[in-house]
Amino acid sequence: MALIVQKYGGSSVGTIDRIRNVARRLIDTQKAGNRVVAVISAMSGITDKLIGLAHQVMDNPPERELDVLLATGEQQSIALLCMAITDMGFKARSFTGGQAGICTYGSHTRGRIDTIDAAQVIRALDEGCICVCAGFQGVAQDGSIHTLGRGGSDLSAIAMAAAVKADICQIYTDVDGVYTCDPRVVKDARKIPVLSYEEMLEMASSGSKVMQGRSVEFAKKFSVVFEVRNSMNNNPGTIVQEENSSMESLAVRGVSIERNQARVTVSGITAPVAYTSLILNALAEAEINIDMIVANTAHDGMARQSFTMNMNDLGKAQAALKKLLPKLGKGARLETESGLAKLSVVGVGMRSNVGVAATVFGALAEAGIATGMIATSEIRISTTVDAGDIEQAARVVHAAFHLDRA
Repeated sequence: MALIVQKYGGSSVGTIDRIRNVARRLIDTQKAGNRVVAVISAMSGITDKLIGLAHQVMDNPPERELDVLLATGEQQSIALLCMAITDMGFKARSFTGGQAGICTYGSHTRGRIDTIDAAQVIRALDEGCICVCAGFQGVAQDGSIHTLGRGGSDLSAIAMAAAVKADICQIYTDVDGVYTCDPRVVKDARKIPVLSYEEMLEMASSGSKVMQGRSVEFAKKFSVVFEVRNSMNNNPGTIVQEENSSMESLAVRGVSIERNQARVTVSGITAPVAYTSLILNALAEAEINIDMIVANTAHDGMARQSFTMNMNDLGKAQAALKKLLPKLGKGARLETESGLAKLSVVGVGMRSNVGVAATVFGALAEAGIATGMIATSEIRISTTVDAGDIEQAARVVHAAFHLDRA
């Protein structure tokens, strides 16, 4: 008998018919001799609707109360799903994040999982119930509700799988798995049967929207094997697990794109070498995540530092850095560039295959696509391009590595 955690996203439970479809899937899994825990998102569109209601009441709703409001979306889903399972003649029990034992810390709307005491869930499993847990939420030590940020239900599912020692965690979504590139951009993109945690994490952080990055980090830390698959069919998906030697045969496993990027450059810096610390601390205090960083010092001794971020954070970054400019030198100034996108190629095979960067930039050059900032890791190469070129860039790089072939 296996213990399986299944996570269903908002599109999978977006209507009553789809909720009934999920109920049947959970029942079929239990009838096959498995114990089943489901982690459920709010119905598609509900979270945005709740945020809209909050902003109708006031421009800047308190984040504590916003968490209380947003958590009701998942509670609606789990109750309706348990009703559907019960209507089909099977036992089900719903659990809010707090009832499931998910303890959190950190800021409201951006909570982080601290510990999980899954005793109540395990007792219900022992009683023959299908356990249905609310994703995206937990409870802080003071009893207040925390939500876990966008995509937080993925994290809830992986963490619950670790807590109950599940044999596998199945992440059900509206796609058949993880593809070599977004099929809407590259028509001949293929589904990848197996990925390593490192590859999935790099793809998630580089623009792939299939999984939340934090959830992949958690899976790697606790060795939770998970599968990304489609809730609307029974096709096998993409298994994500520890790296093995066979994964190195391909230099590149996938191409990811991320739109809505902006570049910020601070130039004319004459402050001491601590200027990097000053800049990054100012951005951290403004809770801005940055991606690529490039710094250099010219022959005249003036330093220059550039970094990229999501376009939505550009205004906050400008506000935070303008206050800092006097500390960076009399000639320090701020420059920004919007209308950018990021292209990334990912593969653990980069460790043992040479010439990957040459192939990437050769393909882009041949297509007449100019590149900007470049960042690399052991298994990833990323570059910025003009937003209008990103789809062509993805197609030519995908073709250069023959990712359309089995």
